[in-house]
Amino acid sequence: MRAGGESYGVIGALQAFPLRLATRRVQALGGRLHRNMTRGTTAVVLGRKLLGSKSQELIEQACGKARASSIPLLSENGFLRLLRSLPPVATANITRQSMLDQSLLDGDTLDLLALFDAFEHHAEPFSFRDVILAKKYAGLVASGASWSAIAKAVHQIGPVGSLTALTLQSEGPARIVARDAHSLAELDGQRLLPLPEIEEDAEDYFGLAESAEAAELFAEAATLYEHCAAIDPTDAVAAFNFGNCLRALGNLGEAATAYITAIKRDPEFVEAWFNHGGVLRDLGRIDAARLHLGQAVALDPAYADAVYNLAALEYDAHDLAAARQWWLRYLELDGTSDWARRARAGVGLANRLLNKVG
Repeated sequence: MRAGGESYGVIGALQAFPLRLATRRVQALGGRLHRNMTRGTTAVVLGRKLLGSKSQELIEQACGKARASSIPLLSENGFLRLLRSLPPVATANITRQSMLDQSLLDGDTLDLLALFDAFEHHAEPFSFRDVILAKKYAGLVASGASWSAIAKAVHQIGPVGSLTALTLQSEGPARIVARDAHSLAELDGQRLLPLPEIEEDAEDYFGLAESAEAAELFAEAATLYEHCAAIDPTDAVAAFNFGNCLRALGNLGEAATAYITAIKRDPEFVEAWFNHGGVLRDLGRIDAARLHLGQAVALDPAYADAVYNLAALEYDAHDLAAARQWWLRYLELDGTSDWARRARAGVGLANRLLNKVG
């Protein structure tokens, strides 16, 4: 995978550097970077700060959602190697299956540990030292440690390869320590990368905003998203989410402005075109709504919601022929849902009325 032409969605925050710096690096290589997954996302990057901000269950759900969408997952180190911010790993020749066979880890645990850079190699082929690490991790899991506790602990000591010389021990599901001849010690040491000293609090605000939005505290969430968008002038998702909260609060004009900001920051942000089109329709600006919904479909021809909304818009505008065309196109994308049933009814109604007029 190359950075050029790709659209990376970052879940969580990167440990290495702020999102805005990563965005500039990706753009310089001809790609796009944004928070979370959107319809245009071609690869998902799991930032290692996710381990400290989200529960293991939520992390597993995020990974499962990406896999269900057939979107490739990248660890933070794998992503940094694509950006040439980390040197490439040494050549290795051990397959994932061989890692499983030799370590007795289950597949999901191994994959999650790899996605959070608990091995020297972020994906197969793995190295012999990765096998040693996998065996150590299997012992920790067997003694009650969770994969997320292991992933958090291993990055406290520096390059994970140095763990091969330590005896690791689980002190409950959430704590990993190292034992030597004299004592137990926390895993602690230099961070994996020399990181730039850049003040950055957008990630904390964004996490709080997501929690507030999930709790339907839209005013609080809007304030937090607005702050995120102001901190990072490249963050299209914060502006988009700000617009969503304003829309939920009934502030349609301000929501439209927020969506415009998101589109300016990322012209290929399909959902921003779609949501802006919906707000414009609610504001009675039908021609502008048509253009924005049409752009969403142009960017993503399989975006069924945008196609259906174009049909509804044309029906409301009394253009039955155009509505019928969009309903027919919708049925090419979705033939089974309740919306498909409504689209068929719309086609039938348009046929009767148009034939009656003819």
